[in-house]
Amino acid sequence: MRLSVDLFWPLALCVHLNMTAISRYISSLEEAYKNAAKPERAIKQAAYMRDQFAFYGIMSTERKEILKPFLRKENRPPKEDLHMVVKTLWQKPEREYQYAAQELAAKYLSASEKEDIELFEWMITNKSWWDTVDFIAANLVGNYFKQHSDQLATTNESWLNSGNIWLQRTTLIFQLKYKDQVDSDLLAQNIQVLNGTKDFFINKAIGWSLREYGKVNPDWVVDLVDKTDLSTLSKKEALKHLT
Repeated sequence: MRLSVDLFWPLALCVHLNMTAISRYISSLEEAYKNAAKPERAIKQAAYMRDQFAFYGIMSTERKEILKPFLRKENRPPKEDLHMVVKTLWQKPEREYQYAAQELAAKYLSASEKEDIELFEWMITNKSWWDTVDFIAANLVGNYFKQHSDQLATTNESWLNSGNIWLQRTTLIFQLKYKDQVDSDLLAQNIQVLNGTKDFFINKAIGWSLREYGKVNPDWVVDLVDKTDLSTLSKKEALKHLT
């Protein structure tokens, strides 16, 4: 049976309208950022990040003010367009776009879907550095696993064995805000797997995760540190407020 192409035009129109709205949303953000750019400050910000990323030179407080209207519910793109918008922003050279993308993603946490973990993994493994990875881990991934606990075991194992230090760092710090809800067995397991590396970001994360958990369960942390041959950095971070 031959179907008339007329049957498909409403869908095509809908997609076109979505793309137009997304383009308008992003171009408006571009304009706002460019108007606030401070080239001299941008050079210093790039240097702080080892010149891995370009910057507009916008201070954090000013950037958050710029983003406010873009993050309001009535102005945000619909949830079904989140992946597209985030990836479009992420691929732009200035670091402020990645900050905007992760802040936008955080606004949809209450509408989290199982496939969102694919987006978070993509964000972690693209243009990776501590400034974005730590936000994604503690805010996006941490909240995701609270809502989709059935995804935790397989994702955690995959990330631990990935060989990617940023995914591995995420397994250590996604529970940073869990407080007394931390799965201490999982934390201990992940530390055991990743301990012994010479990588600064992994050893720092081991200590950081223990330091945070030590605020609610200091005896457990002290006991783990005593029984584990941690790096000097990890041990120092873990016991910073406990000794």
